[in-house]
Amino acid sequence: MFRRLHAFIALTALIATLVIAPTNSVSANGPTPPEALGLSSHTVKLSTGVTLHYVEKGKGKDNVIIFLHGYTDSWRSFERNLPLISSKYHVYALDQRGHGDSSRPACCYTQADFAKDVVAFMDSQGIKRANLVGHSMGSFIAHKVATDYRTRVDKLVLIGSAPTSAGNEVIIGLNEAVQTLEDPIDPAFVRDFQASTFYRPIPDEFLDTAVSESLKVPASVWKQALNGLIAENHSAKLGRIHARTLIIYGDQDGIFTLADQQALVKAIPHAKLVVYTQTGHGTHVEQPQRFVADLQAFLAK
Repeated sequence: MFRRLHAFIALTALIATLVIAPTNSVSANGPTPPEALGLSSHTVKLSTGVTLHYVEKGKGKDNVIIFLHGYTDSWRSFERNLPLISSKYHVYALDQRGHGDSSRPACCYTQADFAKDVVAFMDSQGIKRANLVGHSMGSFIAHKVATDYRTRVDKLVLIGSAPTSAGNEVIIGLNEAVQTLEDPIDPAFVRDFQASTFYRPIPDEFLDTAVSESLKVPASVWKQALNGLIAENHSAKLGRIHARTLIIYGDQDGIFTLADQQALVKAIPHAKLVVYTQTGHGTHVEQPQRFVADLQAFLAK
């Protein structure tokens, strides 16, 4: 998996030296409508100024789960999971600022900015406390909320995470290519990027959807969001998290290491690590049934 990520980074370095006409490599069938997945689709104007798109299912202000997607993804990162979640939970999956069908402000894509949006979203829905589930970039946003707004988090689930992404060589290498991107971004570049994060085979339809969602993200957001991940390091504050935490890691993750997970377990007081074998960075996508079973078992304790 590391070889696949590094091969992708080498490819992006080559692409950055070329003038490439965008190619049409995204399925014409389109993504599955939220309603067909048992979800309703909404937008809300937050106090932070962002117009946020989200999907939800369920009712009530208790047993709330908020899903936070990764870099250049959208709520659809969790579309293989959301239909499997028990009806006893009120589930929200957000399109974070600059991503999916949410608004794309000209600036402000730090982890702190994303975290403020999460809390503002909770305020807009009258949610006092929630369980947060974050993947990759979303995991850093989740533990930023858990450190800075501790009373708002019940339990925390971190997928493909680490104490920090600052200094991560894979992300720094990716950033060198990302900083050369211009609109419109080439779909072939996006497809290679998305595919490089998975180890197990995933459905073509899911990959097509992931590509189409990433193509919604302007080049400026690709750049700013990744810069934010590299520039910020709040690992020294992880000891402030008092929420029980489940860390889920794929042993073929090409971005973060097992040592990163062990450091995360050590840093967060009430953390437990589960390792999925023969699985890449997107554990929830590659093993959706197991992920949902582990998630619900953890939340039920």
